[in-house]
Amino acid sequence: MTDARTSPIPFAGPLAMSGRCVLFLLRMLAGFRPTAQQFRAVLQQVYLIGARSLVIIMICGFFVGMVLSLQAINALEQFGASDQVSLLVGKSLFRELGPVLTALLFAGRAGTSVTAEIGLMRATSQIDAMELMAIDPIQRVALPRFLAGMISVPLLTAMFNALAILGSVVFSIGIMGLDGGIFWSKLQTGVYFVQDFTGGVWKSLVFGGIVSLIAVYFGYTAKPTGAGVGTATTNTVVLSSVLVLIFDFIMTSFFT
Repeated sequence: MTDARTSPIPFAGPLAMSGRCVLFLLRMLAGFRPTAQQFRAVLQQVYLIGARSLVIIMICGFFVGMVLSLQAINALEQFGASDQVSLLVGKSLFRELGPVLTALLFAGRAGTSVTAEIGLMRATSQIDAMELMAIDPIQRVALPRFLAGMISVPLLTAMFNALAILGSVVFSIGIMGLDGGIFWSKLQTGVYFVQDFTGGVWKSLVFGGIVSLIAVYFGYTAKPTGAGVGTATTNTVVLSSVLVLIFDFIMTSFFT
């Protein structure tokens, strides 16, 4: 019987892995029980992978806002429209840059941590020990981290956007001397709740689910060796980044 590596069907390997990943997701969700213990486990993971990612999210968000403002002012000055900088920055952040950059940073900071942690549990036979004690490791280990990632990414995206707007304010008003009233009025009247803000929220939810699912899946299926855990961690970052950009294009086309 031919396997995915020798199958004549193109992309049989990625398709097989996608199917196993979907089955893994269904197995996680099928056994979900909203108990107090599960709630505490999810909150703990929100702190470990979400709150501990705040520093890098805030720093990157602030300087992304400053860079966006610098580039926008330089471009808009040619047309005498430098007062539109807040509109350009706001739409770019809420629609695209906020959800995408947050998801990429989350994959590099928290996704790798989750994959390495679960992979080490596999390598040290902790997952096998759970199965021997009739404890489902997917429900105990994978599900809380998956749910925590879906909760954390939208919150981190909101923090990223807030710090990016602050960076734009510091550069545009504090350094370039643009009028503060015009800056805020253009931002308030030009950024729409449904078209811009809501679309970014849906994107952040989807991206959080994608990154979290890939992280827990590769960690759970990692080979129980040091090289296997390292490979799984690398695959998490690479595949998460690619899928985030692919789904960003798909969702942007759908919302547009």
